[in-house]
Amino acid sequence: MRVIISFAALFLSVILLQLSTGGVGPLDALSGLALGFTTAQIGILGSSHFVGFFIGCWFAPRLMGSIGHSRAFAAFTSAGAIGLLAHMVVIDPYAWALMRVASGLCVAGCYTVIEAWLQAKVTNETRGRTMGIYRVADMGASLMAQMLISVLAPASYVSYNLLAILCCAALLPLTLSRLREPETPDAPRLRPMLLIACSPLAAAGVLVAALSSASFRMIGPLYGQQVGLAVDQIAGFLAVFVLGGAVAQYPVGWLADRYDRRWVLIGLSLAAILSSVITALTRDLDTFGILATAFFFGMTTFPIYSVSAAHAHDFAEAHERVELSAALMFFFALGAIAAPLMASTLIEQYGPPAMFVMIAAGHALLVVFGLFRMRMRPVAERRTSYVWTPRTSFVIGRLTRRSRDKPENRR
Repeated sequence: MRVIISFAALFLSVILLQLSTGGVGPLDALSGLALGFTTAQIGILGSSHFVGFFIGCWFAPRLMGSIGHSRAFAAFTSAGAIGLLAHMVVIDPYAWALMRVASGLCVAGCYTVIEAWLQAKVTNETRGRTMGIYRVADMGASLMAQMLISVLAPASYVSYNLLAILCCAALLPLTLSRLREPETPDAPRLRPMLLIACSPLAAAGVLVAALSSASFRMIGPLYGQQVGLAVDQIAGFLAVFVLGGAVAQYPVGWLADRYDRRWVLIGLSLAAILSSVITALTRDLDTFGILATAFFFGMTTFPIYSVSAAHAHDFAEAHERVELSAALMFFFALGAIAAPLMASTLIEQYGPPAMFVMIAAGHALLVVFGLFRMRMRPVAERRTSYVWTPRTSFVIGRLTRRSRDKPENRR
């Protein structure tokens, strides 16, 4: 209880931020359809979000060092609120793309500030509980954010204004907190090739995780609308994907800590291929069937990032943990920038099932590459523990580093 109370302001800011920025993606997709944007233009909006996200991940630690945590948080939140409010002022897909860059910048910047603050304040005794509560707050708010589109009218100033209000409200808990600002940590060096050196398979896994997650979350509303789902059903469609990913974390973590993680990755990808093929080929599913396939899709694709991260850390030294986490986020951002645009283009050319065909193809390549890598390298002699890794900022590695290096978790 003391952990919850001491970090209540940070957790409340996370919840409000996630409700605001997590809701804008599906709302933009439905609003774009209502305003006559092409499918490809809606894909650009999703890709633009991750462009801003990548810029924010790189820039936020440096801005914190210049002006401090609270001011940096306020600056990033303001950028997100301005991007939201400007949507109904300028009705143009390419202007909206710039606004989505602002929302991505807001997400990455604010999470960087919050995670740097958590890292500075947690102790070895409270780290596990703090991270657990942090994940629950973040994932719970993400679920609620997907459901917001069931009550927000597309292409409405009021809808975007409500999201902007939530974004501004995220300022209040953190800026009014009595927590003293910590010293600013050094920004992690960005060394993408460190991930390749540690594990080429992990790099491929992260790219495929981005292909699945970013496509589904940013373009999923288009798929739902084209297969005949109502708006509230599309909200459920997106939410059960997140729920499936959350439910799968514990059993997948148990498997990843006891068996060769490459087999776990291959197994997850085979299951994701099955889920994608069923979704792509089955045209007569009822609403329950569509929601069930989304839940299973989330279970099989969401944990791939964390399993890939654990596999990469098995081959890294303790002093490389933070930079390796930044490299993992870099590869995820690259995949997430490309995925929505690719998915939307395929849907425009070949129809809704094409998105899942693309995702199935990506997982098939991961299976083949995984089998190839198993012939090239034996299992790691020393293994770190599986950690459910949020895809939030480049500094997340500071929070998870000691959890991976606990002596009882090494083999």
